Amino acid sequence: MSVDELVNMAVSGGIDEGTALRALEGKINPYKVLEAAHEARLRLVGEQVTFVVNRNINFTNVCINRCRFCAFRRDPDDPDAYMMSPEEVGERAAEARDRGATEVCVQGALHPDATFEYYLEILEEIKSQAPDIHVHGYSPMEVKYCCRLAGEELEEVLRELKRAGLDSMPGTAAEIFSPRVRRRICPDKIDADEWERIVRTAHEMGIPTTCTMMYGHVDSPRDWIDHLKRLRSIQEDTGGFTEFVPLSFVHANSPLYREGQARPGVSGMTDLLVHAVARLYLGPVIPNVQASWVKLGVKLAQAALHAGANDLGGTLMEENISREAGATEGERLEPEEMVEIIREAGFTPVQRTTLYEPVKVY
Repeated sequence: MSVDELVNMAVSGGIDEGTALRALEGKINPYKVLEAAHEARLRLVGEQVTFVVNRNINFTNVCINRCRFCAFRRDPDDPDAYMMSPEEVGERAAEARDRGATEVCVQGALHPDATFEYYLEILEEIKSQAPDIHVHGYSPMEVKYCCRLAGEELEEVLRELKRAGLDSMPGTAAEIFSPRVRRRICPDKIDADEWERIVRTAHEMGIPTTCTMMYGHVDSPRDWIDHLKRLRSIQEDTGGFTEFVPLSFVHANSPLYREGQARPGVSGMTDLLVHAVARLYLGPVIPNVQASWVKLGVKLAQAALHAGANDLGGTLMEENISREAGATEGERLEPEEMVEIIREAGFTPVQRTTLYEPVKVY
């Protein structure tokens, strides 16, 4: 299959499953796949590369779940266990706003002592101390936990969260949708059907989300395609995904890897192919593909910008979950560093909002 054929399929709706799977399995020349993804990206979204100035706020690391890929969680009696007060979360949001952030990304573990009021108070405190900042928070797993804590139906919980200040949601907790894989890596987590129900409901209620895929542990290319197929189907129905974020498995400190139950991630070439195939398969349906500099490292993230990705994510200011898992790229980048990274890769840097509205073109 030629580069032109791949590009034309991608921009007209996305390559088919079979082609996507062959590309991931190396049965199509990988350099053609990367070239096609780059060309499709240019035709679909242009040559700009976007980023958001934001701050991660992980408000607790104490969790009732035991996901086997996670090195962030702690038990309540661990010496480094913590739980921020809503006021402290609000202070961090205000600090971020004062340093130029337009977004705070608020996620945490599932603390056994948390209440639904605690989740609402976090949002209210952020909006009290930093009224104009966009709150991107609470994964579908956290929303499900809020339903349990509140004893209320999903729609009512989302309505209350939105009323308290929730603007959009991260599409994390997706991991890989395969039931076989989920039983091995996150048996306590919501299943794929529940993740989809929560995300679709959020979209229907005017709460946009991202969507993600964590790959490179005990999964396979077939699992990746099935995962992308489900995301594309949701987006075709709702239009609520702002971007797709491939998350390369950070293995070093994860229990799954340390117990010999997972491979140490994938090769750099496979990382690039995952981003490229996502671009070609999702086509115009999900036009924004993010390269996570935290997961990939800055140098490989730059390369991914030539393999279909058009966004570098956030400056973060602090990052705990990937760092605990063994990521080595640091916890933050200054906006000026983002701009330089993008320019070095040969693109025009653009600061954006959470919803991909331009803030500044450099």
